[in-house]
Amino acid sequence: MPIISIAIQKGGSGKTTTALNLGAALSEQGKKVLLIDADPQANLSQSLGIEDEPRFNLYSELKKEILQEGGRLADAIVSTASGIDVVPASIDLAIVELEMAGLMGREYLISDLLKPLADLYDYIFIDCPHSISLLTVNALVASDYVMLPLPGEFLPLKGVYGFMRQFDVIRKKLNPHLELMGMVMTKYDDRKQMNVGVKRQLEEKFDGKVFRTVIRTNIQLAKAQEAGKDIFRYDRSSNGAKDYRNLAEELMNRSLVLNESIEMFQEMQAVIA
Repeated sequence: MPIISIAIQKGGSGKTTTALNLGAALSEQGKKVLLIDADPQANLSQSLGIEDEPRFNLYSELKKEILQEGGRLADAIVSTASGIDVVPASIDLAIVELEMAGLMGREYLISDLLKPLADLYDYIFIDCPHSISLLTVNALVASDYVMLPLPGEFLPLKGVYGFMRQFDVIRKKLNPHLELMGMVMTKYDDRKQMNVGVKRQLEEKFDGKVFRTVIRTNIQLAKAQEAGKDIFRYDRSSNGAKDYRNLAEELMNRSLVLNESIEMFQEMQAVIA
């Protein structure tokens, strides 16, 4: 059961779109998927048709953990028409970092909340805020992998390099098991030289870590979110649906390879010990 954070230090890069539609594509493949909306803007929750803030949400359960009252993410899970379970966000997530500030082990709150759900899902995705906030750090500490979606433009590319510096610190200090699952190009148009050039630069800098699948520019993706639906419920014949279906297939294959590598390493470590 991989836990995958979707993160980058740049707004408008396609994090929420990717969390929603990649989760929906995996659900179509028979996988049981949980989405965690860790962004105070709650765009993922709204994109799944959750307009009103539920009584139980990520903030309510984090607050219980802060107060040592025993938070339960299971109480906050909402089943959606997309066949995906989601833990909705709350606007109060904007203040949770202040409430965490003096707490010992504050970086591990989301990790602790996820432990009881470990055997219930095939994939868990955490939609992070677009900054390296304490919420993002919590998500990365709880995760096995991180995915970075980005458009093929200069500023998102800078966001990748900034994020990777923080990624290295978190691996070293807090979660040595965190791995880079890969980077996926969004809003992609192969007729634009900048898009092609950014993708080539990433492939050279991060060998083997750029997904072959690109998410092409497709207005249907935005319309689907506005309608509170994933792309498969809104327009399953669109380019957006085709691209996220291909990305899900590539992700499943990549997950298998990474998991096999990790298992081999653990077996080698056990022999050495």
